[in-house]
Amino acid sequence: MISQLRAAPNLLTLMRLIFIPFAVIAVLANRYGLALGIFVAAGVTDGLDGLLARLLKQKTVLGQYLDPIADKLLLSTMFLMLASTHKIRWWITVLVFSRDIIIVIVCSLLYATGALKVFRPSIFGKANTAAQIITIPLVMLHEISNARWIELGKRWGINATIALTIISGVHYVVQVAFDLRSANSNAEAGT
Repeated sequence: MISQLRAAPNLLTLMRLIFIPFAVIAVLANRYGLALGIFVAAGVTDGLDGLLARLLKQKTVLGQYLDPIADKLLLSTMFLMLASTHKIRWWITVLVFSRDIIIVIVCSLLYATGALKVFRPSIFGKANTAAQIITIPLVMLHEISNARWIELGKRWGINATIALTIISGVHYVVQVAFDLRSANSNAEAGT
């Protein structure tokens, strides 16, 4: 475990976690330029950790868990902070959080009961994450500049996030239902 912590990609992922409180402080201080810079720096570490893991052949079990946790913590924290400062409406943040919480609960229950052990991210889930990653910087950039393209980008990003949160949530529920049905059919056919 200690050797996995010392792997360069995992150190970058830990650095991304360390960035989160500084981004929070910057947003609370209305220093959106600084918050945007921290968010972008965290994004760069996200890209670099995966690249380093492949190049240095340092893919670890810890990294496989730590990387998505760091991503989700960064995005969720930024949504929470931008909602608390009234830059994003609360109901949007509640929608984003609700989808994620429901997925975690369902995955945990299905895994714990042995009903399903493999949970694949869908294209809609990945698109939803991409929309969030684009929307957060646009919301912060809008606090720095009122350029028309930023305002339009922010609006499109928020609308895409809303739509993809709903679509990916529904798709996930449908996919899990099909997977469970398939698993049950296979189990019955085997008996």
